[in-house]
Amino acid sequence: MASTKGLFARLTRRGPHRVLRGDLAFAGLPGVLYTPESGLGLPGVAFAHDWLTPAGNYTRTLEHLASWGIVVGAPATETTLAPSVLNLSYDLGTTLDILTGVRLGPGQISVNPGKLGVAGHGFGGSAAVFAAAGLGGRLRAAAALFPTVSRPDATAPAAGLSTPGLILGAEEDTSSITASTLELAAAWEAATLRIVKKAAPRGLAEGRRLQSFAGLPGSDRRTQKTVRALLTGYLLFTLTGDKTYRAFADPEDDLPRTSLPSEEFVAGTPEEKFVALLKG
Repeated sequence: MASTKGLFARLTRRGPHRVLRGDLAFAGLPGVLYTPESGLGLPGVAFAHDWLTPAGNYTRTLEHLASWGIVVGAPATETTLAPSVLNLSYDLGTTLDILTGVRLGPGQISVNPGKLGVAGHGFGGSAAVFAAAGLGGRLRAAAALFPTVSRPDATAPAAGLSTPGLILGAEEDTSSITASTLELAAAWEAATLRIVKKAAPRGLAEGRRLQSFAGLPGSDRRTQKTVRALLTGYLLFTLTGDKTYRAFADPEDDLPRTSLPSEEFVAGTPEEKFVALLKG
């Protein structure tokens, strides 16, 4: 079996599948859709965008997931200055309904309703948590990538989640007033927290022209490359059961370009976990 380092390096590159692009609007929901060229009973993921970030700014990341055999849809809703995290979470559920309820492509692509997940970046990370709480046992996994605070707060639904989760944070999160990484990690017992070294949290989105105009950071290729590998490996294991990628979901396994929380965090109560993270 390939080493974890070798698997990580492999997952930073596109997978073996040719990718097709579609439009969720054919089923009544604005958004984009990426699938492998063919395959029946595939895993499916609904992906939520960050604040003021079009779904199209994740094109390469969504294509990357599809190239590894994952069907992924991203709703292009809640793009105003004051979006609703609850509405976006609802749209994630609608996206999964579309993925599982419609034969995609030229009839050669379908999604297995038992292999579903949600993921989101920033504001969308909080939406993914709400979606996971609302969808309950329908999901095999959820991922919050550099999650940010929302109103209402996603910590409350996270505390009741039994769905396995991946939370990716940045080294700067202990001093950030917008990141909700620490709170979610302390509350979500079934989630694995990984801190991405030298990450630019907002840099996961590509392009970011509007954000740059507003004075927000631009895209960061290193962050994108690392997150794509971590997320792909995690989803391949949790959604498909491919044991090759078990390490990407193992809270005790070190992965390249990341660090894990201390033993004090792992063993503590939610309050003790939060304090441990702040110290770490």
